[in-house]
Amino acid sequence: MDLPEKNYYKMLEVATDADPKEIRQSYIRAKNAYAPEGPALYSLMSRDECASMLESVEEAYGILSDPDKRRQYDSAHGLNSGVNFQVPRQTHHRTREREYVLAREKTMSKIITTRKFALDYSPDPEFDQEIDRATEFTGEFLKKIREYKNVDLPRMSELTRVSKTYLRYIESEEFDKLPAPVYVRGFIFQYAKCLRLNPDMVATSYLYRLKKKV
Repeated sequence: MDLPEKNYYKMLEVATDADPKEIRQSYIRAKNAYAPEGPALYSLMSRDECASMLESVEEAYGILSDPDKRRQYDSAHGLNSGVNFQVPRQTHHRTREREYVLAREKTMSKIITTRKFALDYSPDPEFDQEIDRATEFTGEFLKKIREYKNVDLPRMSELTRVSKTYLRYIESEEFDKLPAPVYVRGFIFQYAKCLRLNPDMVATSYLYRLKKKV
């Protein structure tokens, strides 16, 4: 049977008969994928598109994780007739223990992410002012900022998930060797974020240069 436009099962990429554990796991994967530092931002999706997807994921999980709401949703669309997806009750002790573990994992994840993207360099007030005043970001200028902030190409590649080859083409402005502009914008956006620059302004500036010279 065809489902309506908002197919909560497809949003979470689970089967219509998925159990609560599968739904929870898929929800976490989807949430991580569309998070601000998630892989969706490294692809074709914009920040607004990722935010919209996150809202849809939350909406879908809000329905499918609640046995009563899921039953009503399924009933309205002729799904899972007679199936009981009620989540077994847990003891108070186990619930609090699980909440503690999840909170600890979340804290550790934030610490790891913060360390991963930390920049270790000696500030130069004069160059910092030059960066703050800049409105045009050439490949050469981006390379200068990267080297100033002590991020070598292998680390930049790891942080942005962009190959070192493309990073070199970006910095040398070998536009004919770069992929389609929509991909380049994503590369530049992540490059700028890693260097604590304004990603929207940097990406827009670089794409303007690319389109003028291609």
